[in-house]
Amino acid sequence: MPPDYISAALVTILVTLDPPGLAPIFLSVTRGMNAEQRRGVAVRASLLAFGILAFFGFGGELLLRLLGVGLPAFRIAGGLLLFYIAFEMVFERRNERKQHTADVAITLDHIRNVAAFPLAIPLMAGPGAITAMILLAGRADGRPLALLTLVTVLAFGIACCFAVFLAAERVSKLLGVTGNVVLTRLLGVLLAALAVQFVVDGVTVLTGRA
Repeated sequence: MPPDYISAALVTILVTLDPPGLAPIFLSVTRGMNAEQRRGVAVRASLLAFGILAFFGFGGELLLRLLGVGLPAFRIAGGLLLFYIAFEMVFERRNERKQHTADVAITLDHIRNVAAFPLAIPLMAGPGAITAMILLAGRADGRPLALLTLVTVLAFGIACCFAVFLAAERVSKLLGVTGNVVLTRLLGVLLAALAVQFVVDGVTVLTGRA
């Protein structure tokens, strides 16, 4: 396998996944969970993200073409959903909507939901990572060794995200309740900006084609 393909795949996947950038977001969306529950979220989110990215790497372009959905539309939809999460984080509407208090018991369904959205989708397996997988798979030209290399690199990137999630538990203990509340609101603003950027990127591509 050419070294340039391996290095390109490694850099592209790590940049689009951005493991260090996921740490504070993981802390925010798992606020109120204990160590075991956080670990469960980390495992589930990592497995889901790996499965989704591997799927889109092998058949995503064909699927989107069959459905008549373009990646710009996917960016806009993901951005809008992410903005909703950011709104809840900033204004504490999540607890109000569910009629929970800050110390409410975390249910199994809640753990599964957080792992699937927004962690696995769209923060890990987002438009950028999906696009990267589709492009890298296209460069493989159907060569089995190249595709195996791509899957291996993807697994390494997801493993880096999982390691960051586990380390985030220690950071949460250091921050305490007040620190986590403040961090949640600050990150809500950052998430809102990220969501708007997703939408802007999608609209830019669509208007450029018009």
